[in-house]
Amino acid sequence: MKRHSVVKVAAIAATAFLAAGALSACSSGDSGGSDKADQGSKTLSVTLVNHVWTDIIKSKIPEFEKKTGIKVTLSQYGEDQLSDQYNVKLNAGTSDLDVMMYRPLQEGKQFAKNGYFADLTDDVTSDKKWAWDDFQSGPVGSTTYKDKVVGVPIITEQEVLYYRKDLLEKAGLEVPKTMDELEAAAKAIKEQNPGVAGFVARTGKSAAVTQFSSFLYSFGGDFIGKDGKANINSPEAKKAYAFYGGLIHNYGPENVSTDMSWSEAMAIFTQGGAGLYTEADSLYKNATDPANSKVADTVGFAPMPAGKSGSKAYNVPSWALGVNEASGHKDAAWKFIQWATSQDMTLEIQKNGVPGARTSVWNDPDGVSTYPEDLAAAIAVSTKNGIGHDRPLVIKVPEAREIVGDPIVTAITGGDSDAAADAANKAFQALLDDEK
Repeated sequence: MKRHSVVKVAAIAATAFLAAGALSACSSGDSGGSDKADQGSKTLSVTLVNHVWTDIIKSKIPEFEKKTGIKVTLSQYGEDQLSDQYNVKLNAGTSDLDVMMYRPLQEGKQFAKNGYFADLTDDVTSDKKWAWDDFQSGPVGSTTYKDKVVGVPIITEQEVLYYRKDLLEKAGLEVPKTMDELEAAAKAIKEQNPGVAGFVARTGKSAAVTQFSSFLYSFGGDFIGKDGKANINSPEAKKAYAFYGGLIHNYGPENVSTDMSWSEAMAIFTQGGAGLYTEADSLYKNATDPANSKVADTVGFAPMPAGKSGSKAYNVPSWALGVNEASGHKDAAWKFIQWATSQDMTLEIQKNGVPGARTSVWNDPDGVSTYPEDLAAAIAVSTKNGIGHDRPLVIKVPEAREIVGDPIVTAITGGDSDAAADAANKAFQALLDDEK
């Protein structure tokens, strides 16, 4: 199979190497690719993160080995260990890595810019039966770099509205479909239920960025403009900052902290402390499990309320599979990815609670059979209209999140979020200029 290398530029600085035991495993697979292994590619190194997706794939690798004659050596790590392994080994130009599970929105751009990924464009487009066009556009956009496909998305995530059916019914309100209706519902719930917040969401400067992004897109903004310049002080962005922060400032929990991530916000919602909550769909079982949630029997789900630009939630690939450019077994690596991301495999994994990136599995009744009906319907809206990133698409992701998250905190605390957005835009532009 023909591949073209992604152009290499200066490599990133290596971090301290963490020795973590690689787990050898036999695994399996069913469709995709030739049944005969490529000459010289009888052993394949596959590096994965600790995840439910990995557990399912690991149990099936023996099938893949039997079908192809390719022996899989599996290494499995926690997220931090995985990052350290990649930073050290890829910087050294190692050929020991073949298939790599990675985070497109965290290190994807950096790895692609540094030339660590093989170009999979010809591979994903050559097998019509495998159907690259079945993958959702949002995730695909985030695994593409300079018009070259560098990864195949395997796990997705969307933002949805969690709500209390009982509190909306008490207020005589329908499920909010617009941002104005969301604010009105938050106000009514707080006024009618002492001690209960109308709305809760993440408040931490960095943690809130991903969930704020859907508000930003729905108001018609984005972190970076079409001209490639910082865009977080546009009129649309300023309205989004003021709205998101205002919901929490005016209708949020009393004495709300400004360092909440999903776990703290979810705890408030599941313990009955809030009526409305926007969060990632992947966390829904925290709200619906009676063992952990006091409101499990009254939780509902809906698409993100629409702003000026409609309902524009993020639809992102949290994890993807790529091939090391320095690998000597690229053909075998592609066969593994082709098998692991086939429609049948994606459907089976999604039925086990891991949201897939293929459109077909969301249209298949079996694919949504394990999800609450209203959640599946909300996700369908996000996958159709969703934006493929939930944070700035840059190399220095942590630094960027701190910068663009500052106006969120300012708005939550009742400060001048417009001025904060102007200041943050200058800092963000400096970061973008530094990355050129």
